[in-house]
Formats: sequence, C-alpha cells, structure tokens
Amino acid sequence: MKKIFITGITGQCGSYLAEQLLANGAEVHGIIRASSSFNDERLKNIYVDPHILDAKFFTYYGDMTTGGQLSDLLNEIKPDAIYNMAAQSHVRRSFDMPEYTGEVVALGTVRLLEAVRKAKIKTKIYQSSSSEMYGNAPAPQNEETPFYPRSPYAVAKYYAHRICDIYREGYGMFISCGIMFNTESPRRMPTMVTRKITLAVANILAGKQNKLYLGNLDAKRDWSFCPEATMAMQLMLEQDKPMDIVIGTGETHSVREFLDEAFGYVNLDWHDYVEIDPTYYRPTEVDVLCADPSKAKKVLGWEAKVKFKELVRIMVDADRKLIGGE
Repeated sequence: MKKIFITGITGQCGSYLAEQLLANGAEVHGIIRASSSFNDERLKNIYVDPHILDAKFFTYYGDMTTGGQLSDLLNEIKPDAIYNMAAQSHVRRSFDMPEYTGEVVALGTVRLLEAVRKAKIKTKIYQSSSSEMYGNAPAPQNEETPFYPRSPYAVAKYYAHRICDIYREGYGMFISCGIMFNTESPRRMPTMVTRKITLAVANILAGKQNKLYLGNLDAKRDWSFCPEATMAMQLMLEQDKPMDIVIGTGETHSVREFLDEAFGYVNLDWHDYVEIDPTYYRPTEVDVLCADPSKAKKVLGWEAKVKFKELVRIMVDADRKLIGGE
C-alpha cells in the first residue's frame, strides 16, 4: 500500500486528488490549516475516524509556515509520494497580502523540500506550479515559453518552481512540476470568478441575489475540469524521470464568454445583472493564458475531455442543486 502526503488537501484539487488516491487503494495523509472555523467541507465524502481499524485517511493540523512540523510528519509517515498543493491561490488577493502569499507559496515549498532532504526520505514529489507564471507571454504557452510573472502570487509560484529545479538538479530529488492552467469544478472557491458567476446564476434564479459585481471581463483563461487535472498529476509521478509538464485544455475563453454560457444556459441575459467594480481589477493584468498541452498528450497519454461548455454547465447545475433554486 502506497503512503501519500498531500499539502493543501482541503482545497479543490487536494480533495479530488485524495478521493482518487483512496479509490486506488492508497493510504492518504494531509495537512489541514488550523482555523477557528471548520474548513474541511470538501473532505466530508472521504473522512473516517482514524481510530477505525484499517483506516486509510489521516489529517493533521498545521501549515506551510512551520518547517519543524513538516519534518516531524514526514519522518513519521515516510510517504512514497508527496503532492504540494498548498497555496494562497487568490491572485487578486495576493496584491493585498504579498508577504503572506510569499511566505506560504514560495518559502513553504522550500520548507517542504528541506524537510524531505534532511529526512533523507526516498519519495516522489509533485509541485503544483501555475500558468500565472507566464504573465503576458505570447499564447499558447508550453514548457519552453519564458516566464513573466505579473502578480505576487505568480512571483511566489515562480520562486517555488525554480527552487524545485535546484533541488532536483542539486540533490537528485524526484520533483515533477505540473504547470497548471485554471482548474475549475463545483468545489472551486466561491470568491474565484468562475464559481462566483455560477453561484450568482443559482442565487438569481432562487431570488436570493440581484447583482453580480466583477472586474475585467476581457481576461482570457484556459479552464479545465479539476478531477481530470488531478489525474494528470498522478500520471506525472508514475513516470521514470521527473519533468515539467503543462496541463490544460488548449482552449481559451474570456470571462465575458463564461458569462454568456452560464447565464445563457438558464435563459438569462447577464447584462441585466452584472456590474463592474474597479476594485476587482488587478494592478497588473494578465490578458491571455492558453495551454499547449502537446507534451502531456505525448508523454502521459493525457488530454482534457471536459471542455468549456460542458464545464460551465456542470458548475451551474451543481450550484443550482446547492442553492435549491431548480
């Protein structure tokens, strides 16, 4: 039985990844950030009392700012694989809290890698890198495209990505970096633009909301279905050699198009409900992100099956069910 350690397990991708690994027979361990309120809603489908005989799912309170605790956990668990998914991942918010973003995303990765190195654990590591590192580099972006980060979040992810290069080359550690384009699902944070839109659709239909406030409607992104992206992460650690691979659909759509599809799906005109709030604009914008996933298809045999229209409808349907406005 393989032992897996996941940071950021309560997040969208972390929760889907944990479910898939458990379904494949792995023993899964994860960190939950300590909070005065519960933040483990996404794990309710897989939680079991750790005292139960043959339990395979274990969580620990902690975060990426405590290197000593990471070392203790890794020495105790001795995982066969580690997935580093922890992050302050809200790009706009990273402008308001750049220090914290860097502390968790950049230095948190260093702490994890140092804990592995010092413990001398033979393990495979997956680092979740971000397409935001490309900034306004010409699209489509692939593994050879130069990085030009345009936000504190992107800079922190770039640092983490490059430090992985150093530990991989300098210490011979197995570290694969998935350069993830936007991953979406019904488990997306409600403050992220896609989920903000689909929740608004559900609330408007239920008579619970009148207006939706957004920022830049012209930003274009490559949106993929999160449970498919987490399958690609696992495939990366099944390879004989570590590598960097772009994960995305190869399509790009604007926020305006997302509005068209989400509101149009339920026969509403978004122009009647959406207003622009300048506070949601980023000080430095990223215009177009679009993956060139050729390497993922060639090396991993992976390609996105759920495309834009289906993804939007999956999210709208899920939020309508959640809100109860169907």
